[in-house]
Amino acid sequence: MWNQTLAALLRLGVRTGRMELTFADGSTRVFGPGGPPETSVTLHDPDLPRKLLLRPDLAMGEAYMDGRLTLRGDDVRSFLTFALRNARGRKLPPPLPQALAAWKQAKSWAIWNHIGVARRNVAHHYDISPRLYDLFLGETKQYTCAYFRRPEMTLEEAQAAKMAHIGGKLLLRPGMRVLDIGCGFGTLALDLARDHGVEVTGITLSEVQLQEARRRARDAGLEGQVQFRLQDYRSVTETYDRVVSVGMMEHVGLPHLRTYFQKVADLMPQEGVALIHYIGRWSPPDTISPWFNKYIFPGAYCPTISEAMRAVERTGMILSDLEVWRGHYERTLQEWLKRFDANLDRVLQLQDDRFVRMWRYYLQSAEMGFAEGRLVIHQLQLAKARGTVPMTRDYLYPARNS
Repeated sequence: MWNQTLAALLRLGVRTGRMELTFADGSTRVFGPGGPPETSVTLHDPDLPRKLLLRPDLAMGEAYMDGRLTLRGDDVRSFLTFALRNARGRKLPPPLPQALAAWKQAKSWAIWNHIGVARRNVAHHYDISPRLYDLFLGETKQYTCAYFRRPEMTLEEAQAAKMAHIGGKLLLRPGMRVLDIGCGFGTLALDLARDHGVEVTGITLSEVQLQEARRRARDAGLEGQVQFRLQDYRSVTETYDRVVSVGMMEHVGLPHLRTYFQKVADLMPQEGVALIHYIGRWSPPDTISPWFNKYIFPGAYCPTISEAMRAVERTGMILSDLEVWRGHYERTLQEWLKRFDANLDRVLQLQDDRFVRMWRYYLQSAEMGFAEGRLVIHQLQLAKARGTVPMTRDYLYPARNS
């Protein structure tokens, strides 16, 4: 019965591309008008059609991880392109859209990342062997979106370009005190200290990242200028001239956005400037994938600009610049996957086959979320006083104005 039900829904729902689907009993069906994207899927578990109908996102990811679902040529990218394009523009009869929107909103507000939960969520993803991250992040060891100012840039060049761009937006001067919320492995903090002569405090909830960041500060001879702490942003009490946060706000959770932005405001004097870089949406609000929430980033939420700004507006801070990055993260994720695959033998010395399948699925589904889905990068530049930030962006590109 479940095979027939799944086949019937696919006949109705597939409007573009071609899917060849083989069930566990050996029967094969073909769906779609043909042409790209094309995908070939084999289900090895007779109960999988039922699970795919009930919770498609979670069931698909788990079945791929476990080998209960395989793809011809292990082509995850083509499968996800096929799925996302056929899901795009799909209309449900009323009252299903309203009920679904209400359910998603309730689920988003149910993510309560208090300090204890936030620390466990961070440890779930980041407190893996630091050697794993060495194998795919590149020399800069930046686990956030790179900035490909020129198409021919390497990953390392694009990560350096991102840090330079952020440094410019922060309007740094020697001697300033900077707080880096969610400092990762410390690369940005070290770069800002070295290139701009500022003092940086980086905070993280990851023990692995903390130890690595401190080691890198010692190796760079910057211990007197940069310090790293295991600390939640809500417990910081000092004042800083600048606050920067790259790739961390996605872990705050919708119920805590107001607290987060108010804390950013409270940490700065009247002349303060903050730069908040995060994964956002160009669509109406939506929840994170259930598979991502369970296996990759528990408690994560990618806000729309309207959700972020509702919180910002209540703090009294001024949105002095908004930048939307399109195309940069999918390129970053492609580079990470290439390096991950090139080092599979070394990855398998650290993790098992199931982890490898999970990680490859994660990197490719994240890429498709930007390339075919509704995810983008938002950079918010926030000031407390009207005249702190120049009236034009010319200050960011001095070479072009000389």
